[in-house]
Amino acid sequence: MKKIITLMLVAVLAVCALSGCGTSKSGEDKNDKKIKIVTTIFPEYDWVMQILGDKADKADVTMLLDKGVDLHSYQPSTADIAKISEADVFIYVGGESDEWVEDVLKQAKNKNLKVINLMDVMGDKAKEEEVKEGMQPEEEEHAEEAKDGKEEEEVEYDEHVWLSLKNAKIFTKKIADVLSEVDKADAKTYQANYESYAKKLDDLDKKYADAVASAKNKTLVFGDRFPFRYLV
Repeated sequence: MKKIITLMLVAVLAVCALSGCGTSKSGEDKNDKKIKIVTTIFPEYDWVMQILGDKADKADVTMLLDKGVDLHSYQPSTADIAKISEADVFIYVGGESDEWVEDVLKQAKNKNLKVINLMDVMGDKAKEEEVKEGMQPEEEEHAEEAKDGKEEEEVEYDEHVWLSLKNAKIFTKKIADVLSEVDKADAKTYQANYESYAKKLDDLDKKYADAVASAKNKTLVFGDRFPFRYLV
């Protein structure tokens, strides 16, 4: 259902573009010369701002998910799809929650769009979803199993890749490299900003390690799925 809605929105956007129903202005918009960057969640947005540093005024950075919106149930609006279509850089998590992205990217107006898929950046470092006895299965999976009368085994990967300081270093390096390609004039600044931010991540990671090492109890208690696997 989620995929169908996305396809409908993409189709509407394409029709609007062909019929000229989009907003047009004479002359150049002041944001046209800026690097247009679209992110789905806050960590990505924050990493971009860290890498941009004092060059933030050269970019128009958009975060799609508002406060309180769940990544797993997010559905892009027509306006969101338009922003991605015209962006210079688009950053998203990847995985099952972002299956809608594939259809949106096929209709991207900017054919030079740079795309960063965090799950792809992780590569073989991505961990499989951990399922323990007693965990409630997702409703869709349960319904499919009941319908087919059998259980299909499909590898699912944990999408909470942003909840790790070590992963953050990998992602911010990728962002710095991509921004350096898009804006070669300030490539040295972006790489320097990455080095500075990476040092902060290392320092914070050490504080986490020290806190765990000095703790009397090293047991974590949580309910249902555990999102902090990459962190621990």
